[in-house]
Amino acid sequence: MSELRIAFIGCVEISESILKHLTENLIPGCQIVGIVTKDESKINSDFVSLEPLGASMNIPVHLYNGDLSAMANWLRSIQPDVIYCFGWSHLLPADILQIPVLGVIGYHPAALPMNRGRHPIIWALVLGLEATASTFFFMDEGADSGDILSQDFVVIDPEDDARTLYMKLTETAKKQVIAFTQELMNGTYVRKPQNHQLANYWRKRTKADGCIDWRMGADQIHNLVRALTKPYPGAHCTYRGEEIKIWKTKVRRDLSLNHLEPGKIVEVVNEEIHVKCGMDILVIIEHEFSVLPSKGEYL
Repeated sequence: MSELRIAFIGCVEISESILKHLTENLIPGCQIVGIVTKDESKINSDFVSLEPLGASMNIPVHLYNGDLSAMANWLRSIQPDVIYCFGWSHLLPADILQIPVLGVIGYHPAALPMNRGRHPIIWALVLGLEATASTFFFMDEGADSGDILSQDFVVIDPEDDARTLYMKLTETAKKQVIAFTQELMNGTYVRKPQNHQLANYWRKRTKADGCIDWRMGADQIHNLVRALTKPYPGAHCTYRGEEIKIWKTKVRRDLSLNHLEPGKIVEVVNEEIHVKCGMDILVIIEHEFSVLPSKGEYL
């Protein structure tokens, strides 16, 4: 293919990072012919509109407002050979998937075919996984079920949280996009069908999932906190009837306090709050307590 016309769909931080990287390292013969994005989102805590970036590069932009028919008509008008859909919390209907001759490439930060579905970065951390993956695939009418185009595994270190893992995945994805864009140009790309028998689907996270239950072990609560830290909404507990956000923690091993009840504050040191859990102690390092609780109180 002597020319590759790319349409780009996205509305989160990773969308912006990949689009910037793609335009700064654009392969000769490739052209970004249009961008679909939003001007606001109530469902993406890492929301970023791509409209300013598109304007700065003189790329036509379509602002999606829920009208899929208008979006499909606009995409047809710019005649893309391929559509990149990275960071978009909506399934695309068949009439959009069928527009580009090469198909629509989606992105899912998990080791497909496993761990399809919602909030893959959050669930990977909550579950204490030691690795995940940056996966690009040909979108079909299912959720994360199309043939894999590119997949690189990413190690999850014990000190990683939502922000650091997000950045690791972003940096990995940026390299993959350049590589498979060249393969699409050359016609050397490979489609790897997923083994659907290995698939599972992670559900949508609810606010209740972020509520700390001190009967859990300190390791489990720590994983919950690091999973929901910024750019996500944060884990929370209740103190004196007020919901308190918890942003950063660490685990303190202390078998001598196993006789204490979960939720009891064992000490407060320099604004760090040490709380007895079902097993071990959780040290709350970054939080939104307006008034520090005292030793002996309960969360």
